[in-house]
Amino acid sequence: MHSMFIKAAAILGALAVALGAFGAHALRQKVSEAALNIFETGVRYQFYHVIALLAVGILFKDFGNKWMVWAGWLFIAGIILFSGSLYLLTYIKGTEKTAYNWIGAITPFGGLAFIAGWLFVLIGLFKPTPIVQL
Repeated sequence: MHSMFIKAAAILGALAVALGAFGAHALRQKVSEAALNIFETGVRYQFYHVIALLAVGILFKDFGNKWMVWAGWLFIAGIILFSGSLYLLTYIKGTEKTAYNWIGAITPFGGLAFIAGWLFVLIGLFKPTPIVQL
C-alpha cells in the first residue's frame, strides 16, 4: 500500500507542477484575477496534500495500519474534490457559464476529506499495529 501512495503522490505532484505552470503562463491571459486566485488555491492545496500523501506512504512502513490507509485515500479524495472543483470553477468562470457555479459547493467536501486525513494520520501514529499488505 505504501508504494501505491508514493506513486500517486509522484503523479499528482507532477500534475500540480504542470497545472501551476499552466496557471502562471497560459491561464493568466485568459481569466479574471479572481478566477486565477481560485485556480492558484487549488494548485496550492494539491501541493500541500501531495506532500502529505508522500508522508503517509513513507510512514506506512512503520505505522502500517488502517488509519494510515484511510488517511492516504482521504488525501487523494480531498485533492480530487477540493482542487478538482476549484479547477472546474476556474473554467466555469473563464467561460462565464454561471449556471454551473454550484460546482463550488463540492469544495468543502474536499476540505473535510483533508481534515479527516490529517486526523487519521494522527490516530495512525498511535496505533502502529501492522496490517497485511495485499
